[in-house]
Amino acid sequence: MKKYSIPLLLLTITILSSCSSTKTIAESNKTPFVWEGANLYFLMTDRFNNGDTSNDVTLKRTRTAGKLRGFEGGDIKGISKKIDEGYFDKLGINAIWFTPIVEQIHDGVDEGTGLSYGFHGYWARDWTNLDPNFGTKEDLAALVQKAHTHGIRIVLDGVINHTGPVTAEDTVWPNDWVRMGPNCDYKSFENTTACTLVSNLPDVKTESNQNVDLPPFLIEKWKKEGRYDQEIKELDAFFARTGYPKAPKYYIIKWLTDYIADYGIDGYRGDTVKHTDETVWADFKTQCDYAFTNWKKNNPTKVLDNNAFYTIAEVYNYGISGGQIFDFGDKKVNYYQNGFNNMINFEFKWDAQKDYEFIFSKYSDKLNNDLKGYSVLNYLSSHDDGGPFDAKRTKSKEAGTKLLLSPGLSQVYYGDESARSLVVEGTQGDATLRSLMNWDDIKSNPATQKTLLHWQKLGQFRRNHPSVGAGIHKKISTQPYTYSRTFSKGDYSDNVVIGLDLAIGAKELSVGSVFKDGTKVRDAYSAKEATVLNGKVSIDSEFDIVLLESKK
Repeated sequence: MKKYSIPLLLLTITILSSCSSTKTIAESNKTPFVWEGANLYFLMTDRFNNGDTSNDVTLKRTRTAGKLRGFEGGDIKGISKKIDEGYFDKLGINAIWFTPIVEQIHDGVDEGTGLSYGFHGYWARDWTNLDPNFGTKEDLAALVQKAHTHGIRIVLDGVINHTGPVTAEDTVWPNDWVRMGPNCDYKSFENTTACTLVSNLPDVKTESNQNVDLPPFLIEKWKKEGRYDQEIKELDAFFARTGYPKAPKYYIIKWLTDYIADYGIDGYRGDTVKHTDETVWADFKTQCDYAFTNWKKNNPTKVLDNNAFYTIAEVYNYGISGGQIFDFGDKKVNYYQNGFNNMINFEFKWDAQKDYEFIFSKYSDKLNNDLKGYSVLNYLSSHDDGGPFDAKRTKSKEAGTKLLLSPGLSQVYYGDESARSLVVEGTQGDATLRSLMNWDDIKSNPATQKTLLHWQKLGQFRRNHPSVGAGIHKKISTQPYTYSRTFSKGDYSDNVVIGLDLAIGAKELSVGSVFKDGTKVRDAYSAKEATVLNGKVSIDSEFDIVLLESKK
């Protein structure tokens, strides 16, 4: 492949950026947003971008933490700034999921890896409040509005399974709310759900339907903050409307769905889903749908489209080959029938070691048959998967091609697109996966810029064509490897032809029955144009990829 000179590369990125960052909601609406084909960006709120240095240290969190186990400054404003700059537009992102932003435990714990604070967001202390290290509710409202203006959906991360650890500053919740043991051994459904994930991580008794009172520490906290009466009024109204018992899970469901009713977020990723009874999530989805419908009714000018609220399940070790079923050994559970539109696919990083056609045909078949009406979220690296597909970042181009062109939703973990290092010396455990976003490399490193440009081109093509993630895959030719994706919904249809591992320079591709003779087409990767002749297209480019779309 011909190497870029730095000026040419920067010019190309600039051109690509300027074309994309002007995209408006009106323009986006020409291509309907389809969740099943979404390009979702997953970021750790604390590690992505620091937009407000005034909240870098709050709640007296001044003790020295283990390497990459403390708060590093990333916040909601930092995400908003990157939306404003058009970073996500250029990358073809149309949904952003970020780690929980609710108020975390105030102190930290030593897990044998040095002091750890709740920078990751999974150690809730108060679900009704945002953690001051992440920002304010006004910051969140502004972020959602900015994202929607760019045609980007917002997915929050919902934790119902556990509270944060107990510390000298953070009291344990009452024993009718949580259990402190035994630790899960995963040998049965009960020993996966009625147990603690690790020591000192109180497990919410989500199986309980017993009426419980609010924890005294929470009552005291709300009174100090001057919002006790309002919180109680809202809880009373929630329980009166739903008829639910005042059980722990229903309090938390109320608190989480408030973020939908108040801010119009578009989806939730459910954390540690298999560690609770599945009916918890069915009830959660019912209340999510209610809140989303109400938000749309109360904010008619802000409604993006007719899409329903979207839910994604993290069921550890679920794979697409299992279809709709997850097997605990002594019990089989269908989470799709219990509140979820989508499940994270832990199998994809293994499938990605196979060839393109194996992946694409397998996923198209599964999604259009066993999983029709649902989808999976594919990923190659993540915040807690110690065995990523490309741990040393030596296959960034291949990773982008396989992830972004595969059927299903794509999860771009922050820094996948810029080869952010997943190996950080001096870290313990999953901290190595959670380094600061490598913005300096993006600004100054030509190799990083070239990698980013590849992900941008593929990401924009995926965003602009629902057929890529949600369509039907059909191989056209083995050599050169060419295939089509076709998608239709109502009056809308979308068809593309893609060629991979092609010759550099002049190349000829069959387009099958997708594009008729005389159709003018454009290669979105090289920006070259051509006309279909005798069922074929000729493209002369310096790339080994062709992304054909009809020229509007």
